[in-house]
Amino acid sequence: MSRKEKKTAKQKLATRQLIGTKAITDYSLLTYGHGELVYFIIKPSNISVLSEASISARIYALMTVLKGMAEIEMCCLNSRENFEDNKRFLRQRTEQEDIPAIRKLLEEDLTHLDRIQVQMATAREFLIIIRLRNEKQSEVFPYLNRIEKTLREQGFSVKRAGSEDIKRILAVYFEQNVTTEKFEDFDGERWVILNE
Repeated sequence: MSRKEKKTAKQKLATRQLIGTKAITDYSLLTYGHGELVYFIIKPSNISVLSEASISARIYALMTVLKGMAEIEMCCLNSRENFEDNKRFLRQRTEQEDIPAIRKLLEEDLTHLDRIQVQMATAREFLIIIRLRNEKQSEVFPYLNRIEKTLREQGFSVKRAGSEDIKRILAVYFEQNVTTEKFEDFDGERWVILNE
């Protein structure tokens, strides 16, 4: 296949094919060639208020989980907006601005964004990912329940991600979109009115 044919073929691919996903089920993400991914959302602890002994205990609990389950993969995502591009723009605009009143407003906007970002500094989302490969359907849920139980026993606040959670995770990972509340299964789905 020539370069031009490859480029044309790539342009015809759907978004799901480009990112390597087949479908989103009620509890997993089906991928091309990388198995079925099940996500567990771990609620983070605010370690800034924990004692050194408590932090050591949390680290030991995580080490215990990782040693006990070699199949675990981990991912950390921002679960809130990142304002760095906006702050960079405001700094550049402030340097270019000649009118003192507008410069002062730009500086106040920058201070406001800094304040918001500090309040959301701990807005991270930690994911435990289990990659299912060739597991029998009858064994999947007992296996996932056992993993969830192990995480809870080690003191982690955990939730198995459903389809809406997975859509949100993909939106944050691929486009840093953390503001949308309901994600569409298909582009433009919200505009389709059935029986009309």
